[in-house]
Amino acid sequence: MSVGVADPRPDPGPTAGEPTPAPRSRGRVLPPPVSGQELVLVGVIAVMWVILALATPAFATAGSIQPLLVSTAPIALVGVGMTIVIITGGIDVSVGAAIMVCSVITAKALVGHGLSLPVAVLLAVVTGAVLGAVNGILIAYGRVHAIIITFGTANLFLFLGLRIFGSSTVNGIPSTLAFFGRGTQGRTLGIPHAFLLTLAIGALAWWYLRHTAGGRHFYAVGGDANAARLAGVRVQRRVLLAYTVTGVLVGLASCFVIAQGTSTLDQSVGTGKELAVIAAVVIGGTSIMGGRGSVLGTLLGALLVQTVTSGVTQLGWNSQLSDLFVGVFIIVAVGADLLRARARRTA
Repeated sequence: MSVGVADPRPDPGPTAGEPTPAPRSRGRVLPPPVSGQELVLVGVIAVMWVILALATPAFATAGSIQPLLVSTAPIALVGVGMTIVIITGGIDVSVGAAIMVCSVITAKALVGHGLSLPVAVLLAVVTGAVLGAVNGILIAYGRVHAIIITFGTANLFLFLGLRIFGSSTVNGIPSTLAFFGRGTQGRTLGIPHAFLLTLAIGALAWWYLRHTAGGRHFYAVGGDANAARLAGVRVQRRVLLAYTVTGVLVGLASCFVIAQGTSTLDQSVGTGKELAVIAAVVIGGTSIMGGRGSVLGTLLGALLVQTVTSGVTQLGWNSQLSDLFVGVFIIVAVGADLLRARARRTA
């Protein structure tokens, strides 16, 4: 039996006339920037807009589109944070109550102390960050499932918000936050500032999740937290960061909510927002099981949810039909996610 000996001479390279072999790529293979589900959402939204424009010509006017984008902004903005939370395998059902707390604290400060725009935004964002950090600490270090913790904190935040409201509404809110509102101060070239800011934050989050190691850690935590921990990912810190970031975005979204309304804020602020946000994230293609998700899909999902709500109103239909249509979209999105998961397991 002969034993082969490695040739110590260097590789002479390709001979004359022989093509040079292409170097091996050492880069990470990224998924396409736009998924098939996101393209489907774009198509569905486009079809809905065309149908609504034909059914109610007023829908295609700036007077209808601008309020639609303004109402989409807070749902999409909180949805960016919720996307990160659900990617890690968690959920946050307290965001509606948190919006209430941030809104009433900011509104009362505006009335009582005449805060400037930057200070008012800072107050709302810090308040939201504290509420989000409370959720994150309890979930990351208490090792209790996120839905249990956030359901409990939702009730605590709701109680806190009602206590701050007292027995009356907040009246006489100045126009300090009009920069985020529906009027001429709230838009540039016809596009609402709140929506533009939401797009900018969404683009930043999309880039971070897609192109940085820290962003990929969120996916690793949602895919398999134990494996991520063994790979060196600080799972608890990632979970805490996800909920704190969501709280920060809740605080900013509360400024959008205050600016949308009149000079009065009542106890219904934030009601149902958590359902709309979760619907936008799920419809956008983020897996409720964790480990997969896209901020772009969430932005499209939020626009779809608000388009349904606006369309039902403009057509003069029963408002409960919007809940029906959104529910159907959620079931279809979850069903598609389950089919994709089954296909991956059997592949």
